[in-house]
Amino acid sequence: MNERAQIAPGAAGEMPRLGEIGLDNFAPYLMNRIMGRYNASLRAELAAGGLSTTKMRALATLSVIDGLQARELAVYAVTEQSTLSRALDALAAEGLVRREPDPADSRASRIFITGAGRAAFERLWPHMAAAYARMFQGIGDAERRAFVATLQTILSNIRKHDF
Repeated sequence: MNERAQIAPGAAGEMPRLGEIGLDNFAPYLMNRIMGRYNASLRAELAAGGLSTTKMRALATLSVIDGLQARELAVYAVTEQSTLSRALDALAAEGLVRREPDPADSRASRIFITGAGRAAFERLWPHMAAAYARMFQGIGDAERRAFVATLQTILSNIRKHDF
């Protein structure tokens, strides 16, 4: 185990500096590196399908939770709403999603994945699943479940939205 300082107040109540902690012990840095590598591993497949990371995230989310409002989809897809809006325009033009007025909110619309969108996502899914499996290579089921549970707790700790 790396003996660098952990992120907790010291005896004087001061937080250690990043240089004392080290990047290899700073969870946000590690999470960003992991997601950067995961996304990079999918770039060729995304490009072959005419998709960007944002489009892929939207289709992935809608394949599980269909009919979200755009603002909700932006949260699940982990992207700025303006970036998502452009991606949704393109996905709609390509026939991969459709917008329908929200019956409960006349100012909003709901986004639905189409059959073509689901097919595009299903072509990409084996590549996503393989990249996911590579991330957990050599890690047992119990450790993976504990890690995912820890991530869910962290997300709950920092969550701004109810979903």
